[in-house]
Amino acid sequence: MSKSVTIRVDDELHALLKERAEAEGTTVTALITQAAHDAVRDPRLEGATATFRAFIDSHADAFDQAFPDDAPGRLDAPGRAA
Repeated sequence: MSKSVTIRVDDELHALLKERAEAEGTTVTALITQAAHDAVRDPRLEGATATFRAFIDSHADAFDQAFPDDAPGRLDAPGRAA
């Protein structure tokens, strides 16, 4: 269930929000909602996906050698199941 939040902005900020929303093909509400999500996002998670993928990419062969029966299929490896 969603909750309504009402904020007041001056005319200049509203015009900027409306302009940006139109340029991005979205709504002012969607822009503000995304900004609110960004404001409460845990900064420690920034870049976590890229770091995890880099770790997996650099250690996949060692895992495959150590645990050949448990090696998952990799899309980038020839002859492996996806």
